[in-house]
Amino acid sequence: MTLSGEVALVTGASRGIGAAIAKRLAQDGANLMLSARGEIPSALVQELEAAGATVATFQGGIEDVEAAQALVAATLERFGRLDILVNNAGITHDQLALRLSPAQFAEVVNINLNGTYNVTQPAYRVMMKAKRGVIINLASVVGLVGNVGQANYAASKAGVIGLTKTLAKEGARRGVRVNAIAPGMIKTAMTAALSAEAADNVLATIPLKRFGASEEVADAAAFLIGNAYVTGQVLAVDGGLT
Repeated sequence: MTLSGEVALVTGASRGIGAAIAKRLAQDGANLMLSARGEIPSALVQELEAAGATVATFQGGIEDVEAAQALVAATLERFGRLDILVNNAGITHDQLALRLSPAQFAEVVNINLNGTYNVTQPAYRVMMKAKRGVIINLASVVGLVGNVGQANYAASKAGVIGLTKTLAKEGARRGVRVNAIAPGMIKTAMTAALSAEAADNVLATIPLKRFGASEEVADAAAFLIGNAYVTGQVLAVDGGLT
């Protein structure tokens, strides 16, 4: 697949899955706008530029509507086009439902679901006008099957899946495709913090008996971007967990 000359906007791109997707898109020829709440590591930018990409960065929280709109505007100002949007930014705040405060519930939903929509709407408008474009939303297997202690996270990711399917139907008439990826247990800073016992308990539920790699999620994103007849789908990258 070649994405030469195309522009991709990746949110939550400073590390983990977001950074892995950015690297894959750079290898495939895309230029990149990277967004994160915190600073984008200079080492990541240098690596992407070494792969041949032109890279711009934006710092801000996507739960802020004006910041999200400014992010899309900055992408257009810098590159003059927007072909691919990867909505990866998100947070967790785990707690059993009986102990989960309304504020904690709202915070996760606001960033994971509302934030996704905040970035998507202005980007979607650009793509619909251009009659082409691809949006990849990062959901989660938790949004498909639920998980103890993650009522807020599961609700937010289930919402992302519903949003994905609706936008796919609305966008199809103008050549805009929208898909979601539902990662399972991927090697990240979060999974690295698990105790040996907790990790073993999780591995026992995964048929492939290992955690996934961020690069494997990036491969799934590349497939969904490259296949012009796939839209409205949720691709689980979970080692058979679901």
